[in-house]
Amino acid sequence: MARRSGSADLPLHGGRVPQWLGQRMAKLGAVICEAIVHHYGRDEFLRCLSHPYWFQSFGSVMGMDWHSSGITTSVIGALKRGLAPLQDELGIHVCGGRGRHSHRTPDELAVLGERIGFDAASLTRASRLVAKVDSAAVQDGFDLYLHGFFVTDDGKWTVVQQGMNGEKRQARRYHWHSEGLADFVDEPHSAIDGRNQGNIVNLTDHRAAASRSAQLDLLVALGPDGITNEFAAITAEPTAQPLLPHLVMPSHHEVRASDVFTRRLHGTLAAAAARGPVDFPDLLLTPGVGARTVQSLAMVAEVMHGAPYRFQDPARFSLAHGGKDRHPYPVPIKVYDETIRVLKSAVQNAKLGRDEEMQTLKRLDAQARRLERTATGPSLETFVARERAASSSYDGRSVFGWEKDLNEADEAR
Repeated sequence: MARRSGSADLPLHGGRVPQWLGQRMAKLGAVICEAIVHHYGRDEFLRCLSHPYWFQSFGSVMGMDWHSSGITTSVIGALKRGLAPLQDELGIHVCGGRGRHSHRTPDELAVLGERIGFDAASLTRASRLVAKVDSAAVQDGFDLYLHGFFVTDDGKWTVVQQGMNGEKRQARRYHWHSEGLADFVDEPHSAIDGRNQGNIVNLTDHRAAASRSAQLDLLVALGPDGITNEFAAITAEPTAQPLLPHLVMPSHHEVRASDVFTRRLHGTLAAAAARGPVDFPDLLLTPGVGARTVQSLAMVAEVMHGAPYRFQDPARFSLAHGGKDRHPYPVPIKVYDETIRVLKSAVQNAKLGRDEEMQTLKRLDAQARRLERTATGPSLETFVARERAASSSYDGRSVFGWEKDLNEADEAR
């Protein structure tokens, strides 16, 4: 039986993803998906999407705001665009999205059903039920505004949907996975992300089975008016919910040392320094980019190969490609594009039976895990300061503009 695996606080952020970043996110997201499917199969990619920590880290490594609710919208949008040309090859399809796009999910599933042959009616029912459960059966103060439905050719699926509480400026993300799902109203979630907002009415808890049955009996016996009168006459103590592990996404925008497992960062840096000259000699001939790109590749490789416990500090993955709002530093465009190029080359060669580059990335990740036990390195503050200082040489860019132009403007003042 699929059940909750944790929760997380997600500050509610507005704004839009700039086109220059959105296009790159679509490319990077798609090629990471291809790599995971190549190594582990498309079922594993669905499992990754259904894990809240991995999902947040995935968005962070793509240059989105590492802690915000915007990761959900941008990741789903990037995958919908990036996987569209590959959907027939990979057998993975992305339906729905934010706002009006979420309401198109049934139509999109119907079109896919006609073309692929899976049971679109059953999948549409699943889509509607998970939305109803998270909006009605789980009354936690968050109104749904986003629904992403990921489905494979054989009818397996993951749903990622999100609600907002505008008053508290918080968002809650819900993850569903069809694997092992036996009942839509008895603990069906693979995870719920969100801050504890007090007592929650959760009729999907398995302990609420008697309550669900009793409510139906009351409705038949008393009718709506009778139930209202009975409710006014009684009070009841709420039943305590068991504590679940949860990922706390803080409200501060900057990346702090407390947000990152520094020893894992040191392992990544040491592995990049040790394996880069051996495994990426041609890449390192690129002036000013190569060695830095290997660091990003090591973090991307961890997203592709890492176990769930390794994604408890999503902020660390923002150190691969920065963030659009200049936190922890501007997006290094040269590094980002080089990362995409290397990954695309690895995936394309793997399709042709030449798996050396894909295995190189896997070795890079394995080396980072080994070295993190003993490696030392700069503090997070030193690392971030160094990246900011080098940002112009990497074509650093944010929603505020090109870093080089911003620096020149500052000097002119």
